[in-house]
Amino acid sequence: MTPGHGSTVDGVLRRSARRTPARVAVEYGERSWTYEELDDAVSRAARVLLDQGLERGDRVGAYGHNSDAYLIAFLACARAGLVHVPVNQNLTGEDLAYIVGQSGTTLVLADPDLAGRLPEGVRTVPLRDADESLLARLATAAPYDGPEPRSEDLVQLLYTSGTTALPKGAMMTHRALVHEYLSAITACDLSAGDRPVHSLPLYHSAQMHVFLLPYLAVGATNIILDAPDGDRLFDLIEQGRADSLFAPPTVWIGLSNRPDFATRDLGGLRKAYYGASIMPVPVLERLRERLPKLAFYNCFGQSEIGPLATVLAPDEHKGRMDSCGRTVLFVDARVVDENGKDVPDGTPGEIVYKSPQLCEGYWDKPEETEAAFRDGWFHSGDLAVRDAHGYFTIVDRVKDVINSGGVLVASRQVEDALYTHDAVAEVAVIGLPDERWIEAVTAVVVPRGEVTEAELLDHVREKLAHFKAPKRVLFVDELPRNASGKILKRELRDRFAD
Repeated sequence: MTPGHGSTVDGVLRRSARRTPARVAVEYGERSWTYEELDDAVSRAARVLLDQGLERGDRVGAYGHNSDAYLIAFLACARAGLVHVPVNQNLTGEDLAYIVGQSGTTLVLADPDLAGRLPEGVRTVPLRDADESLLARLATAAPYDGPEPRSEDLVQLLYTSGTTALPKGAMMTHRALVHEYLSAITACDLSAGDRPVHSLPLYHSAQMHVFLLPYLAVGATNIILDAPDGDRLFDLIEQGRADSLFAPPTVWIGLSNRPDFATRDLGGLRKAYYGASIMPVPVLERLRERLPKLAFYNCFGQSEIGPLATVLAPDEHKGRMDSCGRTVLFVDARVVDENGKDVPDGTPGEIVYKSPQLCEGYWDKPEETEAAFRDGWFHSGDLAVRDAHGYFTIVDRVKDVINSGGVLVASRQVEDALYTHDAVAEVAVIGLPDERWIEAVTAVVVPRGEVTEAELLDHVREKLAHFKAPKRVLFVDELPRNASGKILKRELRDRFAD
């Protein structure tokens, strides 16, 4: 075995523990952990896992809610040389069984209220809230003192969100994630003095790998919440305990729609990060108007790259509010046509990546891996435009572009036009089969107050060419989305296809 070079996920915590052992690393509920205590807990949890008969390289599922135990379990897998498989806690039935089975998971660490959903015969260990839980066993476990993992070892299978097909397990190495952590620290201006709150699901790569682990790397004090509860978030900000927050656009929209958003003292919030899906420009403008001193960062990427690829910094928003920024430290990107050739700046094409942050491919899916990694570049499936200054703007997912009467319509542009109407709380624009138009541009709207289809159609036609305006407007109570905030347009297309 080659010597350890420290480029490992668990090494990130170990270094912080040696540098600032007494500083509080994590707070969750009534519990808090200093960096030294957290590092010790991770070593003991690694021993607990290996005592279950696991061997290096075995896959260990994580099926739980946000908690300190969830974080400790991930880092313990990393330290023990195991492969962590985070599972969306909202999955049930066939979707849950698919990931557990396809990954070849040997053992699942599960919260007790979720364990009953797992397929019959799957070995489980409770994460917390039980006498035999991982957290409870730390007091009697000896610290792990075995060999360090290698930087090239797999540490996690990050399953894609599956908005268009069955999810695929992106094979992430220690080295890839450590590169991504440094990219996140530099591009997002993360520092030990920040007071971040982490409220999005930790199974999702953005909250875990763009924020929580990089913040542990710099030595910040991190608050973990069960969920992005507006009351709790606003209280923490007013109390001066939180000044940094990441949330997808759907959560920012929900916070900005709260009646007390205009009256609470939110001036202590210094850094606001958004990503995971496209932020409507009108929503961002409303947020900036209400909190003019708040620094907004647009973070863009996907699971396969760890997941951060580009960032639009606060001082870069002016004049390019719809941009996702420039590539981060360890990412190179191009915009290409269907033949893989570079397109001129200002021309839409697929954005492709080359980076040490990239996954090694998809777990047990050689054909999908070969299709995604071509000519030395990873093909993202995102339609983008690059300008002469290196800024990228995501036009749409390639599969979400609508072919209406032979003319391609980007759904994002139509959505932004609809968001400028006061009665539109949320909207998703999709293409539905149509004999005349091939695909009819269709807006699925969550209304705020009274509004008619005709009013919204007239509103869009005042802003866009008529061929881009929706042929129909469908009203719903809510839009389907996954736990990371991405709207599931595939579900909408299936629901309204008839």
